Amino acid sequence: MVKVSIGVPIYNVEEYLRQCLNSIMEQTFTDFEVIMVDDGSSDNSFSICQEYVAKDSRFKLIHQENKGLAGARNTCIKNMHGEYITWIDSDDKVKSDYLEKLMQVQAETGAQIINCVCYDIKDGIEYYLDYTPIYPDLKRIELSGRDALRTVFFDRYRIITLWETLVDSKLYKGWFCSQGVTFEDLGNKFKLYLRTNKVVLVPEQLYGYRQGNSSIMKDATRQKTFLEELKITKDLMHTIEKYIYYMEVANIDVEEEHLHILKYIDFISSYRVTMIGNEEDKQRYFKYMDRYKEKLKRYWNM
Repeated sequence: MVKVSIGVPIYNVEEYLRQCLNSIMEQTFTDFEVIMVDDGSSDNSFSICQEYVAKDSRFKLIHQENKGLAGARNTCIKNMHGEYITWIDSDDKVKSDYLEKLMQVQAETGAQIINCVCYDIKDGIEYYLDYTPIYPDLKRIELSGRDALRTVFFDRYRIITLWETLVDSKLYKGWFCSQGVTFEDLGNKFKLYLRTNKVVLVPEQLYGYRQGNSSIMKDATRQKTFLEELKITKDLMHTIEKYIYYMEVANIDVEEEHLHILKYIDFISSYRVTMIGNEEDKQRYFKYMDRYKEKLKRYWNM
């Protein structure tokens, strides 16, 4: 069995794809396979992937009709054979010792989930961030799955994303990404914490996150109508309700979380409403969110 499966969902990223795949080829830890899923790209991405399949037998390529990022992730999972799984988005890149360091931490701690942190890439420039407010003295943090679950949704430790994480593949059994919704990572990663023995957080910037280049990111900053924004917000609210459900399944006291979520909804409302161009639509949006909060309060007996 190969040690690590690397999932790379791909859609129209020819400008950055070689940087991503080269960073994988250059890994100092070499016992891995790469499952590339071309999700119906209309640019040169598929041909670029074929180049890597031809020169490195560890790279596997699957083409499918467009199913969205979640659908591409699901196809990756179906074709993975590794003992551990990690995700690298196709417009990002990783340090050459990304796998080596995460596997070293796993060997030292026995943890089933290991998270590093990212540095940002914008306009070709790498920006390294100050993580000391989150990780005092930049030391590792070890959490139980339950404790990680309590922090993941509000992203206290920057561990909400599927990428920059090494996970025991056994935790992915029966797991899938919800297709056709926004926030496919936010709405699904926290499921993994219910099964894990331990989570180790490593404040090393090993993963390069490219800002603002994907079609998803560009669409996120576009001015929207009330109905367009409502669709996105409903996806997020569904994720919140699902998160609370998983907390309850884990027998975690959720009363304090209810208060945090109501504050979070206020924060989200004030941010998401800026994406709406029409003033009348903005007022409709605020009214909808107020009604939604009242519904949650009744449901939670607050």
